[in-house]
Amino acid sequence: MSHSPQAGAVVVHGGAGAPLEHEDGCVLAARRALAQLEVNGDALDAAIIAVATLEDDGRFNAGSGSALGLDGATIEMDASIMDTRGRLGAVACVRDVKNPVKLARAIADTPHVMLAGEGAQRFARSLGMPGSAPISEHQRAEHRTLMKELAGSVPLMPGIDNRLFDRFWNYKTPLQLPKSSACDTVGAVVRGPDGHFAVACSTGGSAPSLLGRVGDSPIIGCGFYAGPHGAVAASGIGEHIMRHLLARTVYGWIEDGMPLEAALRRGLDLFEREVNVGLIAVSRTEAGALCYHGMPQARMTQR
Repeated sequence: MSHSPQAGAVVVHGGAGAPLEHEDGCVLAARRALAQLEVNGDALDAAIIAVATLEDDGRFNAGSGSALGLDGATIEMDASIMDTRGRLGAVACVRDVKNPVKLARAIADTPHVMLAGEGAQRFARSLGMPGSAPISEHQRAEHRTLMKELAGSVPLMPGIDNRLFDRFWNYKTPLQLPKSSACDTVGAVVRGPDGHFAVACSTGGSAPSLLGRVGDSPIIGCGFYAGPHGAVAASGIGEHIMRHLLARTVYGWIEDGMPLEAALRRGLDLFEREVNVGLIAVSRTEAGALCYHGMPQARMTQR
């Protein structure tokens, strides 16, 4: 954990359980966020630049690297932004948008907080936002790996009783979740030099999942939260994270004066160890990240 009581700070993550060799992408995202803080000091602008950088990277399960659905063609994405200036926006199950986090930011300027599906996509088009890039070979390779593992003997999602879930499965493929199934989220939390906080998150969703499935990333208090005492972002299996209102719960402990590392550890200890969950956070004096299963990340502070 880093301590810097009066300087801007940025923490970026690339997804709980994502390959650690992708950490260079998080470092670049954090550098760009820190540079943005130097330009205008706006914590939210910095968080969005960090997340958009990861969306454009192609290696992370967000934006151009989002996971294909079991049909091998469908991509549905979620994103969110929030800061202590009152800006709050989220998008769920949107298709064919290059940077969902920028769409979430645009939604914050409307009378609404969240848009979903076709309506969200139409709103993006009305603003002239570009569509998604063509599906990459990386995305297709990830899908092929998933399908190959689904054909074998693989465990069910840890911590969830799936015996009835397959009754509602909307693909013909049997319900089995391999270890390589994607549940990653990318995210950034920022403390501005003026003491304001911001958080931004984006995800390509869970693979496999029901069409229309929404995880924790666009739900306030679950995958993200920002308040006058700090900002928190979560990553992992959304169906677990939502049950604990994880981001708001951890924020509450920080608000009560718990040291940041202790709050993050207490948050992860709400889950069984086989459940892959990660957290990043900034407070007035600290910045940190924690994940028991490994998570690419970067932390930087202004000098």
